[in-house]
Amino acid sequence: MSKPIRYTLATLSAFTVLAVAYLWLIFASPFFYSPPENLPVIEDDATYSVFVYGTLTKPWVRWLVMGRSAEVELAELPGFRKDELDIQADTGAVVKGQVILVNADEFRALDRYERLGVRYERIELTLQDGRSAWVYRLLKKE
Repeated sequence: MSKPIRYTLATLSAFTVLAVAYLWLIFASPFFYSPPENLPVIEDDATYSVFVYGTLTKPWVRWLVMGRSAEVELAELPGFRKDELDIQADTGAVVKGQVILVNADEFRALDRYERLGVRYERIELTLQDGRSAWVYRLLKKE
């Protein structure tokens, strides 16, 4: 293999490693995020249903954030419409997404990823089929 090709492959490999490390550091690690004091308690022995409609619908993102891709179930959230990285109340609209079941540690990892209390809030809503699930929504700017 020629020197330029080896140099290019080494550069691409280094860039990939740095990119993955950066993504983990910012979105999955406990660094650079301090949760607010008033967040709801997460019970260690419980499982939680979370409705996802954006980046968390991608298995590789869930793997990066939670350490596994998790099985999903298709679901719909009535009374809302998707608005870029958020959902907005809209009578008659429906947001298509997925429900994932997570344990307490995975739920905390999702809270870190979404920067709960800083960027997003977590609210419990009722899905089209009557089940309830936690949903992340952008905090309102004041």
